[in-house]
Amino acid sequence: MADITEKQLKTLKKLIETAETHLAGAKELLTSLVGSDETITADEAKSAVAASSANGKVIEGSFDGQHMVGPDEKTYPVPANYASKSKLVQGDMLKLIIGDDGTFIYKQIGPVERRKLIGTLGLKDGVYYVEARGKDYHVLFASVTYFKAQPGDQVTMVIPEEGDADWAAIEAVIG
Repeated sequence: MADITEKQLKTLKKLIETAETHLAGAKELLTSLVGSDETITADEAKSAVAASSANGKVIEGSFDGQHMVGPDEKTYPVPANYASKSKLVQGDMLKLIIGDDGTFIYKQIGPVERRKLIGTLGLKDGVYYVEARGKDYHVLFASVTYFKAQPGDQVTMVIPEEGDADWAAIEAVIG
């Protein structure tokens, strides 16, 4: 076996990190397209649109970190780029308008009180998280890519002021 150089190890580590980043992105895209078992299906969305008025159907719900949970406990997929750019946190109230053509339009209608923490971005098993004050908080892959963050970066994150959150929104990369 040939001698392994430090440069080769660094290159290999970087390739693995890049592959993990792409895999996490693919998983998030798949979840946003297909959803979980509890996520509303395309047929259910079409039925809801057909049963709604000419102006579309309006549903209000709470953001859980990835989805909007409606009053009927159904989950509706929130686009990760919208959640990231809007810095949505668990508990934020959203309004979903399902248009007559099946389009989903979200609007934040009730932000919860927030607090900021500084933490370190990590990546484990293809999933990004921020460790702050001894706790790991999930973060959206779209937030990581939007801010061009890398594992090990210090980030400012936002969580709800009250309650025990599992998800955080990245606000900025410190370095």
